Amino acid sequence: MTMQQDGYTFVLSDEVSRTPVRYKNRYGIEIAADVYRAKNLDESVAHPAIVIGPPHGGVKEQGPGVYAQELARRGFVALGFDPSYNGESSGEPRHITSPELFAEDFSAGVDYLGTLPYVNRERIGAIGICGSGGFALSAAQVDTRIRAVATSAMYDISGVQRNGWLNSSSPEDRQKTLESLAAQRWADVDAGEPALSPIFPSETPSEGLDPITREFFEYYVEERGHHPRSIGGFTITSGAAHINFGELRHIAEIAPRPILLITGENAHSRWFSDAIIEKATGPKELIVVPGARHIDLYDRTNLIPFDRLEKFFSENLRG
Repeated sequence: MTMQQDGYTFVLSDEVSRTPVRYKNRYGIEIAADVYRAKNLDESVAHPAIVIGPPHGGVKEQGPGVYAQELARRGFVALGFDPSYNGESSGEPRHITSPELFAEDFSAGVDYLGTLPYVNRERIGAIGICGSGGFALSAAQVDTRIRAVATSAMYDISGVQRNGWLNSSSPEDRQKTLESLAAQRWADVDAGEPALSPIFPSETPSEGLDPITREFFEYYVEERGHHPRSIGGFTITSGAAHINFGELRHIAEIAPRPILLITGENAHSRWFSDAIIEKATGPKELIVVPGARHIDLYDRTNLIPFDRLEKFFSENLRG
């Protein structure tokens, strides 16, 4: 799918309405989001609702909109948002990444949905795609208003920052990273602005990419999912916040609220979902989509198990 004239990476269904909205999180940052609902939605009745976060580095015009539209077709009120400091949401400097703020953005989405007269405050759930999977679970650990939480192609970004890829980082590696971040703070002070980690190029190199990077480039750089506000880079010094974050150590406290984890059979991120399913103590389910890679769960509507998502939220967001 290529970017449409309306700026989204998918075609808006004739059955669904999309309304741009703005609201503030508890830090005073204005969040840009879209509300999706079926055009025939009965507004005299309070409906279940779902807040949906994008992949780490993604925006609402990509995966969140794909999920929100399909769930709106199935009767849910769905909200896809841009994280703080990214996309069309406010916050300076741009492109900060923060595990605390990005988890708060889910709670802020719950706040907003709860102001809509056709949403039942007791029937709100959350979906986190890729990096937002970890942030959605983090939010659910402390925000009991999130009655059910699902993740798709989950990454625990803070776990990667703290422990390294596949938990391979040593204490010495961590210390070197902290020293590098400290040096970068001085460099930012001297430059008068924060430096960004590498952003996506204008086109995918023909060779020299490892398979995981090549997969991300297929989505973010090429026509499939490219969006000009989804640049891939974040302020380098944001890494310190992730290293110092508490990870998902309180995952057991989501119980007795249910968790649904969706991953791909061929997803390089699958081990994150496997780890969470072992840690969770309440109702939990792991779905492995045959043949799916990590990025296929961003936008491939023929692979994303929407029937299972509908069943999960319908059963667990009952009035």
